[in-house]
Amino acid sequence: MADKLTPRSEDYSKWYNEIVPRAGLADYAPVRGCMVIMPYGYALWENIRADLDRRFKETGHVNAYFPLFIPMSFLEKEAEHVEGFSPELAVVTHGGGKELEEPLVVRPTSETVIGALYSKWIQSYRDLPVLINQWANVVRWEKRPRLFLRTTEFLWQEGHTAHATREEAEEETIRMLNVYADFAEQTAAIPVIRGRKSESEKFAGGVASYTIEAMMGNCWALQSATSHFLGQNFAKAFDITYLDRDNVLQHCWTTSWGLSTRMVGAVIMAHGDDQGLMLPPRLAPIQVVVVPIWKEDAQRATVMAAVEEIQRSLSDVRVEVDARDEYSPGWKFNEWELKGVPVRVEIGPRDVEKGQAVLSRRDVSGKAGKSFVPLEGLAQAVIDLLEEVQRALYDRALAFREEKTVDVSNYDDLREAVSGHFVRAYWCGSPEDEARLKEDTKATSRCIPIDQHVEPGVCAICGQPAQEKAIFARAY
Repeated sequence: MADKLTPRSEDYSKWYNEIVPRAGLADYAPVRGCMVIMPYGYALWENIRADLDRRFKETGHVNAYFPLFIPMSFLEKEAEHVEGFSPELAVVTHGGGKELEEPLVVRPTSETVIGALYSKWIQSYRDLPVLINQWANVVRWEKRPRLFLRTTEFLWQEGHTAHATREEAEEETIRMLNVYADFAEQTAAIPVIRGRKSESEKFAGGVASYTIEAMMGNCWALQSATSHFLGQNFAKAFDITYLDRDNVLQHCWTTSWGLSTRMVGAVIMAHGDDQGLMLPPRLAPIQVVVVPIWKEDAQRATVMAAVEEIQRSLSDVRVEVDARDEYSPGWKFNEWELKGVPVRVEIGPRDVEKGQAVLSRRDVSGKAGKSFVPLEGLAQAVIDLLEEVQRALYDRALAFREEKTVDVSNYDDLREAVSGHFVRAYWCGSPEDEARLKEDTKATSRCIPIDQHVEPGVCAICGQPAQEKAIFARAY
């Protein structure tokens, strides 16, 4: 095995930058800011994608694909939108050896090009709602790239819907936020806070933006998915109209929502430890690895016969058999721990004689994480253990977040606590307050939690009356 990872407590950023390539998730591309997603990392993304795609289709959405190139004039139709994205745009000015009549923007997001198509497709109330999602790549010129978290090109899904009424669009916005939250908690085992973004943090061109915010292992926040109520801003910019039941021309109400490969980064940082990844079983590309052990060649056939039977019995899980002769069992254990495989099955000649195997769970170190299980009931024991690990990872992450969340009532306490906590405090919503906090601490308002039930209070930053509490933190 290579040298041990840098301990998270010593240098969290260095730990992250080491673990991503060493665990076989991604590597740096020749173009600055871009990444190569390696097979193991792509398998993890495929599992994320498959789970979300099922959820989208269960809520009535269908998939389509829209162009990578967008005319610059499309972005300029919505002033706030183009202003918000201008610093991140990659623009094509030449093609086929000639200067283009109009520059083309490499897709940073697709509200504009999809809006142009919706204006053609939607004519009547009978055409509504339109519920479309696309799986695609996008490009945003990133100044401070980091694998999975911030790259110039990344993969994502973006949903775009059009509705007859404001109420339907707002319901859709919250519905998809809840889909993301359920995915994060039930599948990725990451507890999240559902909330509304501040005016300065909302999507450029939107009316309201909602987010799921997760705490990473260093207590920083990660915006893990967003859902935007766009009102009629894009509908008016692109003339997305329909004739209602009274034959009156109306503008549609639209939404957009998305989750990207930064979710892979969330899984790494929410669960990983100094030994490597710790993947939730429902997402892990390999849920179980079987490691046969023998000292003499004569023992191999007996052990491998048992291993083959174990592999057949585990047909309902994603299982890998590591029978490589060139590596010792200890080396293999370390490698699969680095890769975060949830459950390891160990079996040697004595185990075969006793009709048993050793189960080792990734989330519990040492002897406490090991158990001897009869071969006859091994398959069910593995399935039960995978569910136990899934729950344990969520519970651990939730307990960590609760431990590292504090309430404050004044600016001095907020400024002191925010470097290593989620800080919950009354806030009046002033952009000047937010700018002051960011200047002093590099922290921002992450969200105003939904469905909070608090009495009016006093803003912890400026002392003005406040109606809500917000979550403040450093963030990726």
